[in-house]
Amino acid sequence: MHIFFNDATIHVRVQGSGAETLVLLHGYLESLEVWNGFARDLAGKYRVVMVDLPGHGLSGQVSPVHDMDLLAQAVHTVLDALNISRCFLAGHSMGGYVALACLEAFPEYFKGVCLLHSTPFADTPEKQRNRDREIGLIREGKLPVICQVNIPNGFAPAHLETMKAEVDRVTRIAAASSPEGTIALLEGLKTRPDRQALFQTTRVPLLLILGLQDNYIDFQTMLATAQTASNVTVVTLEHSGHNGFIEEPVATIRALSEWMAHAEA
Repeated sequence: MHIFFNDATIHVRVQGSGAETLVLLHGYLESLEVWNGFARDLAGKYRVVMVDLPGHGLSGQVSPVHDMDLLAQAVHTVLDALNISRCFLAGHSMGGYVALACLEAFPEYFKGVCLLHSTPFADTPEKQRNRDREIGLIREGKLPVICQVNIPNGFAPAHLETMKAEVDRVTRIAAASSPEGTIALLEGLKTRPDRQALFQTTRVPLLLILGLQDNYIDFQTMLATAQTASNVTVVTLEHSGHNGFIEEPVATIRALSEWMAHAEA
């Protein structure tokens, strides 16, 4: 289905009809298609809502800069259009940045927020320079080159061969990304604020799912950050890189389900 937002449309897919609703937000160089399989398994127990964030998948671009607060507004529009007033929210990587923006802007909607291989940190100056470098490459028509490097780097080394079909599938999803939408997102990622304070101030339960072999997120730094707050649950996937919902789906679903049940208790 498509939902109107800022003179564009947001593509949404809903699976399952459980009593609890879980909203899934994809990451950078992804679309809701990345959840295939994982969402199907969750849909046996939950109502699963997947969103193509603006500029991704089948959703339109709504601004030259897609900052996290704008993307959060799009999620808010989707929730209202689907009459969802309370739900669980999970974001993968960049989707986690959007999830935290949602939590800051309209916390009353959420029973819990899960960060799947994501952080509350702002971009460092070095990371901002890397974003600018990628923008330059995309403008030169080299988005496929970025995908061929970034996507395999998101998997644990052992999975590059044993999960080659999945690596290839996610790479194809990334290569289909809109260059303009990807640039708009990169511009927004550069300026996102640090939201570490939410870990201490929010009353909404938080779940961090971390990959021990993640090449994009420093495991020890995130673990130390989580330990500063009392309402954060941490689950470590020992055999995963940056894509635990693909690399260890059974363990990820178990962690989500147990946490959601506890948050509801």
